[in-house]
Amino acid sequence: MKLKSIVVMVLVIIMSGFIVSAGAVRAADNKCLKIGVVSVRKIFQDCKRNTKYRQEMTAERDKIEAELESLSKDIDASKSKLKMLKQGSADYLSGMKDVFDKQASLQAKQEYFKRQMDVREQTVVEQLFKDVIKATGEVAKEKGFDIVLEKSEPDLPAANSNELTLVISTHKVLYSSGCEDITDAVMAKVDAN
Repeated sequence: MKLKSIVVMVLVIIMSGFIVSAGAVRAADNKCLKIGVVSVRKIFQDCKRNTKYRQEMTAERDKIEAELESLSKDIDASKSKLKMLKQGSADYLSGMKDVFDKQASLQAKQEYFKRQMDVREQTVVEQLFKDVIKATGEVAKEKGFDIVLEKSEPDLPAANSNELTLVISTHKVLYSSGCEDITDAVMAKVDAN
């Protein structure tokens, strides 16, 4: 079993060497690849479209919170009225049903609004990312780039070990001297659309 593992490791190392050699030859044949970098994080944070979306979301969230607060106050008022009624009476049971119905409605609306906001957030982020990819391709073609890599500075220190692992596993470009940063050009194209 150990011999089989060693043979597999040797084959992986040999194949890796061939892949690297083939890549180096191809790069040498094409002279020098023109490589650009883009910070998707910066675009998401700074683009006008995202700023506008955040403002709209804040206004909508404030409106929803006001509606939920109004429902909560209505429940509190119904509970206060319920305290004045004699337990077990028909009016008390009717009032108790009213309170439970309003509480159920409040919980349902809270869950609905949360999911609505989550779905909307995901939709907006997905579309913005698609637009960043499209704009990056357009800018790369205009400037004659062969490759454009995503380069964002890692957000350190991490809050916990899971977040640190995520930062390490997703941070792919560690150094990019000589690569042109086209983040601003891509952001301008995203904002123009």
